[in-house]
Amino acid sequence: MGFWMTTVVFFLVGLVASFSVRVCCNRGPSTNLFHLTLIITATVCCWMMWAIVYLAQLKPLIVPILSEGE
Repeated sequence: MGFWMTTVVFFLVGLVASFSVRVCCNRGPSTNLFHLTLIITATVCCWMMWAIVYLAQLKPLIVPILSEGE
């Protein structure tokens, strides 16, 4: 899968998780907001980690230099 397709998958997983927290956990407005904030933060952090690793493998900063003897 490409970069944008996986980004859409992360977005959809975040939406499903946010919706399930709103439906299943109804313990008050402040608790619901806290759970929603945790879900959104976790989704964004996981996406950023994946995106950094994916993009670092596309264009590496260090290029190996082959010597003549090897």
